[in-house]
This record gives sequence, structure tokens and C-alpha cells, in this order.
Amino acid sequence: MKRPFARKHTTAGSRETWAACSALLDYPTSELIGSLDAITSLVPGNEAVADLVAHLRSHELRTVQQEYVETFDHARKCALYLTYYAYGDTRRRGVALVQFKQAYRDAGAEWDESSGELPDHLCAVLQFGATIDVDAARKLLIDHRAGLEMLRIALAGWRNHDGTVGSPWHGAVRAVLDTLPELAGDEVDAVRRLIAQGPPAEQVGLGGYGADPAISSLAGPALISGSTIPVGAPR
Repeated sequence: MKRPFARKHTTAGSRETWAACSALLDYPTSELIGSLDAITSLVPGNEAVADLVAHLRSHELRTVQQEYVETFDHARKCALYLTYYAYGDTRRRGVALVQFKQAYRDAGAEWDESSGELPDHLCAVLQFGATIDVDAARKLLIDHRAGLEMLRIALAGWRNHDGTVGSPWHGAVRAVLDTLPELAGDEVDAVRRLIAQGPPAEQVGLGGYGADPAISSLAGPALISGSTIPVGAPR
């Protein structure tokens, strides 16, 4: 993913992990493979990240690209779009997407509508936290914690073609969750419900997203460059 945010301010702590995981959870490219040394230097000693890096180094690019698409584009419980877990492809998801855009705007950034990408993509949120506003990104991640936990659990149980269990990308999601407070109270119940029920299944598409008056009112100059993530949420 191209860096869609201009630097504003960050605080020490999570941003290095988020920067590394934002790159590692993006669609694998030759550029990503070539930058693995720089990525691992951000999080030295992080075994969860190191396992994914080792997998990317030891397999052909075409193979890991196929694995990525099979994992994140074809599995309903492995979407990288945070609002998908709470709302599926229902009309309520449009309001949640507006909230992401508003969080970016409040931090002094603007999401580029022409990018063709949605603002709740996990890689975008992690980039936002790493380069612009740690606290605002952390709030978005915590607000959608149940979905992140569901993604982690789904990746942990992923069955690979060679018969092994556990997606190579599980470690990167676990590393992100390690930067958040421990689950407690209502959050635990929310995760249990989501695991039991899955995302809402009402298939209405996102046609109402662009036409929502609340979104139209947020129109303004695009200050964030477009994303290059090539895959979308499961249909």
C-alpha cells in the first residue's frame, strides 16, 4: 500500500509495530519482499512478525500472492475491513465508514475518495496510527476489537494446503493486538457473539455508502493519496 497519510505526530510505543504490520498485511509485491530487512528493523525480536517475514522470504512471490488472496479475499471471517465484522455488507456499515473518515479528518488528514479503497482497511488504520495520530488509530482499533479478535482466531485455525494449521499472517494480527489493552467485560462477550454468529449476512452492497448525505457533507479536497490494495472484502 502506498503511504496515504502525511506525517503529523506520533508517540513512542505502538507506531513501529503498526508500521511493520501495515506493510506485512498488505498484498505481497516484489517491493515488499525487497523491504523486509527494513521492516524487521522496526520490530527487532518480535517473533510473531519474524515468522511471517520468514515465510515471505522462503516462498516464491506468486505463491504468497495466491495464499494472500485465498485468505483475505475468499474467507468471510478473514476480511481486513474492520467494519465488515460488525455490519457485514449492510446499510449500517455506511455510517461506520463515515466515522473512519471523520477520525482521519479530525486528525488533520483527508481520505482520497478516488482511490477506490474503503477507509476501514486495517493496513490504512495502522498507517494512520504510525504516521499521523497514534491515539485516534488506537481508538478505531479498540472500537473494532471484536472483529480483530475474530480475524486472529480465524487465521490461527487456518488450514494450509500442506496440511499445517495457522496462516502465515496470523502473527502480524497478533502483534497488532499485543499493542492493545487486554480484553475485558463486554469486549469478551462481543467476541464470543461474533465468533458464534459471524458478520451480518444482509447482502445489500455499499451502494448507499456513496449516496449517504452524511458522506456528501464531508466532501472536500483530497489530501491522502490513493491506496493500491488490490483485494476487497469477501462478497
